[in-house]
Amino acid sequence: MCGITGWVAFTRDLTDEHHTVTAMADTLAARGPDAAGVWLDDHVALGHRRLSIIDLEHGTQPMRTPERGPGDRPRAVVSYGGEIYNFRELREELALLGHRFATRSDTEVALRAYLEWGVDFVHRLNGMYSLAIWDTAREELLLVRDRLGVKPLFYHPTPDGVLFGSEPKAILANPLAEAAAGPEELCDALLFLRTPGRVPFRGMREVKPGHLVRVGRDGIVERRYWALESRPHTDDLKTTVATIRALLDDILPRQMIADVPLVSLLSGGLDSSTVTALAARARAADGGRLATFSVDFTGHTENFKADAIRPTPDGPYAREVARHVGSDHHMITLDRTRLLDPAVRKAVLGAWDLPFNFADLDVSLYLLFAAVREHATVALSGEGADEVFGGYLWFSDPEARKAETFPWLKLGAHRGLDPRSLFHPWFVDGIDLAEYEADLYRTALAEVPHLDGADTENAADRRTRELGYLTLTRWLPILLDKKDRMGMASGLEGRVPFCDHRLVEYVFNIPWEMKTYSGEEKALLRAAAADLLPESVLRRKKAAYPSIQDPAYDRALITGLTAAAGDDAAPLSAYLDAAAARRLADKTTTGSLSEFERILVESTVRLDDWARAYDVELTPLNGAH
Repeated sequence: MCGITGWVAFTRDLTDEHHTVTAMADTLAARGPDAAGVWLDDHVALGHRRLSIIDLEHGTQPMRTPERGPGDRPRAVVSYGGEIYNFRELREELALLGHRFATRSDTEVALRAYLEWGVDFVHRLNGMYSLAIWDTAREELLLVRDRLGVKPLFYHPTPDGVLFGSEPKAILANPLAEAAAGPEELCDALLFLRTPGRVPFRGMREVKPGHLVRVGRDGIVERRYWALESRPHTDDLKTTVATIRALLDDILPRQMIADVPLVSLLSGGLDSSTVTALAARARAADGGRLATFSVDFTGHTENFKADAIRPTPDGPYAREVARHVGSDHHMITLDRTRLLDPAVRKAVLGAWDLPFNFADLDVSLYLLFAAVREHATVALSGEGADEVFGGYLWFSDPEARKAETFPWLKLGAHRGLDPRSLFHPWFVDGIDLAEYEADLYRTALAEVPHLDGADTENAADRRTRELGYLTLTRWLPILLDKKDRMGMASGLEGRVPFCDHRLVEYVFNIPWEMKTYSGEEKALLRAAAADLLPESVLRRKKAAYPSIQDPAYDRALITGLTAAAGDDAAPLSAYLDAAAARRLADKTTTGSLSEFERILVESTVRLDDWARAYDVELTPLNGAH
């Protein structure tokens, strides 16, 4: 994993901009602590920060081809971050076609694949990646992001070209970019959405998952190269389970390729336990032992209180799985003091760059990854299984299924996660938040592929397909963002086997009746992992990532909200309803906030902190009170 950045300007000479591009790359030092590089030409400057994982001695970037182009320049140059899991097969194929390799890196495979197949090389890649290729013959920059959007990539058009980077901070380090936003740019943060392509910083864009962007003298063109497709599922149950298991058996060894220590995150839930069990088998076959890591809180298991989304604590199950698979297990125990540490929370905000958050889950994940990084550089994760196999409540909840909006917003609003409850009605109405939400929902629904002709679905199946598509394209990106930012803040690469596009494509088209054939959520994954896990884990109901259960945490947290609401100098003070903030504060004097109320409070404080930290010029709402 690495950090990439760069600048294309067709009307100026960038060969003397080494300092600027170095400054852009240096903002990504946490993503690539092992090496740095810059390559300059007349109209392009590429920067790179490397986290060495494969071929540690070679693979320096930006990487240039030995073949020469116009003016004796390299034919093409790449700045690349990520992992191509099928790079060995592609290397063999390219070698048969006459390509010669100087390294063992997947970076060189990507570069030579571009030389051989042009822009169509993206269809051959299996992995998670963001990459930038400068073609000297065409004088064109190609930006590519992986199919599911595991790895981030942002860009900012300029009058004569573009700025780009793995994170917004790299772009903002260039004087041409400005940290500015109006209330309208904040709608996604207020609604807990990640709209594909949209970024709260004005003028900045994100390369959408499964898309590529071409930048030339004629302008910027974005093209989709991958999308979910609807196809009839003709396999019977036995074949379906066997196919899923075969895919997982292929995916895990591929994603374990690394020349550095690799571990597995283990919560004791079905998803991470399946990944861990398969990884432990692969490691044992090579004569090794897998290390696993979990997070817990002081006194959490002993004083656990069950709720709707966390019926059981993780600790006992994680330890049981570790014993079952024979892993070397580590429990990272956190307390309220560490979660509230201002330095830690500032680091989390800086890692995100954007005003999104998952309350204390962000902070605990950051601290967990920092601890894991002391032992390893790569961590396997179970992220994506709920999205792929339909593990969320909204797939079965009647109210969520019939909601004319994103189903998680419907469920959240019923449990206190509604921005309208903290902001003045005139502000919510002034930015037309309801219409913004409705428009995004209509746009997302229009994308959903459906079966046609003789295979047309009934209404229930059609709705389930819509929920699956919305979850994979509008919800999963938020979680992948969180995992990427919190891990890469410590230079830890997270790999997500359930996001392999082959598995996603296959499971997407399995009928809901088959996905839940046993009456349990993720029934197919349970069946596919039946020989891997203890019975208690196979039957365990889904439990969300652990959250601290400490009323004192909420009381400390609420002070940030009341400060933002009562401080005229706070960026959001004009928009917040101080009375509503006080009502939530009063609630913490007698008990705890609900899970969703806590997220609402933390997200509002995060939004205010973000505007302060990045000195965001918040354009006032027209007619602001």
